[in-house]
Amino acid sequence: MKRVLVIDDEPQIRRLLEITLEAKGFQVFTAGSATEGLQAVQTVRPDIVLLDLGLPDRDGQSLLAELRTWSTIPVIVVSVRDLESDIVTLLDSGADDYVSKPFNSEELFARMNAALRRTRPDLREAKYEVAELVVDFGNRRVIKSGEEVKVTPTEYAIVAELAKAGGRIVTHAQLLRELWGPLAEEERGSLRVHVSSLRKKIEDNPSCPTHLITEPGIGYRLC
Repeated sequence: MKRVLVIDDEPQIRRLLEITLEAKGFQVFTAGSATEGLQAVQTVRPDIVLLDLGLPDRDGQSLLAELRTWSTIPVIVVSVRDLESDIVTLLDSGADDYVSKPFNSEELFARMNAALRRTRPDLREAKYEVAELVVDFGNRRVIKSGEEVKVTPTEYAIVAELAKAGGRIVTHAQLLRELWGPLAEEERGSLRVHVSSLRKKIEDNPSCPTHLITEPGIGYRLC
């Protein structure tokens, strides 16, 4: 049974998540402040954390930054703040994903499972599978419906980075930094071109993608 820690100052939200996630087979722990949350991470050792930003004793982003100095535990931010700039900052600071309040329970559950899959070394190191699409890391191949898709080295690098994230959002900045390093800012247009080309190869309908999803103003996810 996977353990999830909910850090949120609203008792009704904590209770809602407790009921919903226990029904999905999770063991749920809750905390109403950042201080309680950090203590719970150390004592409960959860598999994943759901973090609100508006905590009474300190901002959730500050808690996330502190947590990332000593832990790689998956963290999904669940908050009413939905400005693109805030979301990008949180993802670049180490959040695994972001869900806006009010949230859809099934979407939250799916994103939690994606974040948990990402922590499994066997899946990360061997291959990533979603529906009929497979990214084979060991052989550097992309397979769709059992047949290999011919991709360029750059296209493979993009899809591999997204696959390693296990369904979470990868920001434009993260992708650019991983692919092009110091030349990142000069390659923003190139990234869009490569993503467009990749969609033509892995999507049934590139104009309405179901695998390589754009998060407007933020980045991409592979699902």
